[in-house]
Amino acid sequence: MNFDFTKASEACVKCVKCVPSCTIHKINSDEVTSPRGFLELVGAYQRGELELDKNAKDIFEKCFLCSTCVSICPTSLPTDLAIENVRHDIAEKFGITWFKKVYFFLLRHRGLMDFSFSFISVFLPVLFKINHETQSMKPRVSLPFIGKRVFPLLNRKSFLQRHKKEIKNSEESEKVALFVGCFSNYHYTKTADSLLEILKALKINVFIPPRQRCCGAPAFFTGDFKTVDMLIKQNVEYFETFIDDVEAIVVPEATCAAMIKEDWGRFMQEQPEWHERVTKITSKVFMASEWLYAKTDLLKYLKTLHMDDKINVTYHDPCHARKVLKIFKEPRALLAENYNLVEMSDPNQCCGFGGVTIQSEKFELSKKAAKSKVEMIKQTKAKIVSAECGACRMQLTNALDKNDTKVIFSHPLELIAEAIRNSKKS
Repeated sequence: MNFDFTKASEACVKCVKCVPSCTIHKINSDEVTSPRGFLELVGAYQRGELELDKNAKDIFEKCFLCSTCVSICPTSLPTDLAIENVRHDIAEKFGITWFKKVYFFLLRHRGLMDFSFSFISVFLPVLFKINHETQSMKPRVSLPFIGKRVFPLLNRKSFLQRHKKEIKNSEESEKVALFVGCFSNYHYTKTADSLLEILKALKINVFIPPRQRCCGAPAFFTGDFKTVDMLIKQNVEYFETFIDDVEAIVVPEATCAAMIKEDWGRFMQEQPEWHERVTKITSKVFMASEWLYAKTDLLKYLKTLHMDDKINVTYHDPCHARKVLKIFKEPRALLAENYNLVEMSDPNQCCGFGGVTIQSEKFELSKKAAKSKVEMIKQTKAKIVSAECGACRMQLTNALDKNDTKVIFSHPLELIAEAIRNSKKS
């Protein structure tokens, strides 16, 4: 990807609209760690006025890539793309940390990742307390590097390993494919299971592509463009074998959906043949709540269910859902039929996950960003916080635990499937 840093930098009129809402600037109020500061620096870098040294590396890696600045900017300046591209240059100059290299290698080799995670999961109960209700695990004692952070549960068998590829729910020809995403495949498998329950209730046939790969988002946000290029091409070549046989490719993860629908095309702009092939695929890709709301009778079906006591639920907007894909009404509309939806003071505020680098090397920033979000959740007095994103789930589950807040995180699909289940019982 070639990105014109100077053009983006010079287009910024320094109106300051983006600064008050910037996730990193809220907790690190330095001009350089603000959207206009980032743009000024990338412009200086392209003009040869800024050396890409360790100090610059540290600054550019502090951005959470939440895209808040892009959504607020009057001209939608692509600050996020500028950061993603300069991180590629950083990765080329400084290399990628060893543990990220291992992780990205596994992302490129699904079979090896399946084996590794399955092997590791056997020993996890020795070191971690497993909570199947929240699909999370917490160290029994404080461990080096991670302390007592709460992590997503690592299942012995992934979602893709547990399910056959064809699920027939009707004699009708309508069929959708499921792109599960790494979080729902290895960790929060109840999310993908719940989507299958919903599709069964709607009598929609399902194809679960067994050879699907990671969407490439973790590598993209870190600057490992070789891995991104490989994963996109592997996925596209495979998806082309079935894309004409399905009505849609449904994705339960906001980050994966945004990566496929928005970033795959941008990434392949300089490879016209691949860009055209990507476009054909992405035209059929939908976030789960978006597709269920607009393309099925799920809303009508949920209206027929009878819930005597509606539980209070508050909804958090994943950055990639609301700010990138403009999806926020759909999950709320579906949840509101069977749950009492209580809005936070700012549901649109980033939870502070921030990606692999923030989570591994700058986690103190992540913890600070989550504090105000936890307070908002507490103020709603809701029993459940929900979001269509595994990354937000991981971040908020840990933050709620550290603040001793008795609120459970549950994906919207899990709540909808539970409402369907409970209705059948009654």
